[in-house]
Amino acid sequence: MAATDTRLRTQEEITARVKALEAVLIEKGVLTTAAVDRLAEVYENEVGPQLGAKVVARAWSDPEFKSRLLADATAACSELGIGGLQGEDMTVVENTDTVHNVIVCTLCSCYPWPVLGLPPNWYKAPPFRARIVREPRKLLAEDFGFTVPDSVEIRVWDSSSELRYWVLPQRPAGTDGLSVEQLAALVTRDSMIGVGPVAAPAS
Repeated sequence: MAATDTRLRTQEEITARVKALEAVLIEKGVLTTAAVDRLAEVYENEVGPQLGAKVVARAWSDPEFKSRLLADATAACSELGIGGLQGEDMTVVENTDTVHNVIVCTLCSCYPWPVLGLPPNWYKAPPFRARIVREPRKLLAEDFGFTVPDSVEIRVWDSSSELRYWVLPQRPAGTDGLSVEQLAALVTRDSMIGVGPVAAPAS
C-alpha cells in the first residue's frame, strides 16, 4: 500500500508540474490551447496503444509476420503504416512460458510512442525506474498486482534514445476463434510494457 501511495503522489506531482509548464508556455505565446489539445488528440486517437495492440494481434494470428516483427520491429510495424517520431529503432521481445519481459528507461523516459502512445507518469517516475531493475518481481506484485511465478525468469530491458523496446505478450487461452480485431481489443498498454498480462476474453 505504501508503494502504491508513493507512486500516486509522484504521479500527482508530475501532473502538477506539466500543467504549470503548459500554463506558462501558453501565457508566453509559445503554445496555444488548441495546439495542446491537438497533440493530446493525436496521441489518444491516431497513435498509441491501440496501434501496438493491432501489431500484437497480427503477430498472434500470422506466424510469418511475428517472425518479421521479432527480427525487425520497426520494419514490421511500417508494413501496417505504423512508425514515426520515437519509433525509429524499435525491438520487440517475446513473453513465453519461461520468460517474462518488462521495459524501463533508467535514465529518463525513452519509450516507443507510435505503438504505445505517451508514456504513463509512473513509467517516468524515479521509484519505478530504480526498483524495476533491482526487484522486478516484488515491484510488479506490489505496485501492479501482477504476480510472476518464481519458475518464470524476468528480463528487464533498458530503453534508450537509440533503441526502444516493447513486449509481445503471450496470447491468452480461449482466443482460438477470435478475429484480429477481437484479439487487439484484449491487448493493453501495460501488457506491452510488461507490467501486466493480457486478460482472457470474458466468457
